[in-house]
Amino acid sequence: MVKIGNIELGEFPLLLAPMEDVSDPPFRAVCKENGVDMMYTEFIAADGLIREAEKSVQKLDIYDYERPIGIQIFGAEIEAMRQAAAIAEQAQPELIDINYGCPVKKVACKGAGAGILQDLPKMQKMTAEIVKQVQLPVTVKTRLGWDENSIKILEVAQRLQDVGIQALTIHGRTRKQMYKGEADWSYIAEVRSHPSIHIPIFGNGDVDSPQKAAQYRQQYGIDGIMIGRASIGYPWIFREIKHYFATGECLPPPTLAERVNVCRQHLLHSITWKGEKLGLFEMRPHYSNYFRGFAHFKPFRMRLVEANTFAEVLDTLEEIQAHYAQIAPALSLA
Repeated sequence: MVKIGNIELGEFPLLLAPMEDVSDPPFRAVCKENGVDMMYTEFIAADGLIREAEKSVQKLDIYDYERPIGIQIFGAEIEAMRQAAAIAEQAQPELIDINYGCPVKKVACKGAGAGILQDLPKMQKMTAEIVKQVQLPVTVKTRLGWDENSIKILEVAQRLQDVGIQALTIHGRTRKQMYKGEADWSYIAEVRSHPSIHIPIFGNGDVDSPQKAAQYRQQYGIDGIMIGRASIGYPWIFREIKHYFATGECLPPPTLAERVNVCRQHLLHSITWKGEKLGLFEMRPHYSNYFRGFAHFKPFRMRLVEANTFAEVLDTLEEIQAHYAQIAPALSLA
């Protein structure tokens, strides 16, 4: 049984990665319905929380059906992060997660996210202050290092464990790599197997199929897997991995009807959360992901993104189902 503090996550948990402009409550809802064990909010700027910026505060929204859930924060200043952790705790998540992995220039080059990998003493001090500030478990998500010449992930894990974090997720790339090349899980395995490490170690990077999840589980000995990009437009990845773990067999891909239904549910959650106008707007980037690989989908996508009412989208989704049902035998829905 993998545990973070008193949070029981099962034998081998699957985690949803915190992704900016993706892992909001509507997206988390459809992932939860498909078997994810632990989720995180989008990362939230410490400065934004302290200033009570509307966008930052709204990211604190969590719902009981999402639990267990962690709120992830990022920032470059220790005092701001301490205050932000206190604010996040008031939203009553199960844990506070610190982002030490974001590679985006506007974050990392200001010393936040993966930028702090260039200053391990500061990383350790910041983490210690957050652990002391809150009563909830504190976890961290990070990368291997700033670049290939500064990979000190075992030292990072030891420093963070020493000041009290209760789990660590490691993305198997450096900041310099961004999302290019292959994630190197050998470093993650080295941390997990080191005799000094006793907290759960989760791996992240490139897991996009049940077979790969099973291979990485066996090969690298990690305590669980965090999945990000492979879940976008495909929340079924979690149920597929769990089924493969249990049976050694692959589930058939979601049917056309399932794709339409989950897209509809995602939209409904979005509208419930932010109202019809904003809910429709924020759903627009997701349509093409749900129907990725469908031949000649562009006219339908344009109608979906230009729709101004919930009813218009529902009508279009019904047309999509009717249209592709006729040609499904010639269409790969995998």
